[in-house]
Amino acid sequence: MIRILLSTRLGERKWTQADLVRETGINDLYHEMTDRVSLEQLDQICKALDCDINEILVREEKIDERTRQRMGPAPERRK
Repeated sequence: MIRILLSTRLGERKWTQADLVRETGINDLYHEMTDRVSLEQLDQICKALDCDINEILVREEKIDERTRQRMGPAPERRK
């Protein structure tokens, strides 16, 4: 699973979600509640936070229970 570490990075910079929205106009990634992210959005976020992509995205094999609950039921696999 790919996780978006945006809330962590914002906390490190003492930014709020509103600060990020003011800088980028992007609001839907903060709680890891999206299925798709555009390269343009990622680029805007990295520029605003002065970070590399690997500082806001991470791939994890195991998902903790809290994250699983936020994600809701697993989507059906496409055939």
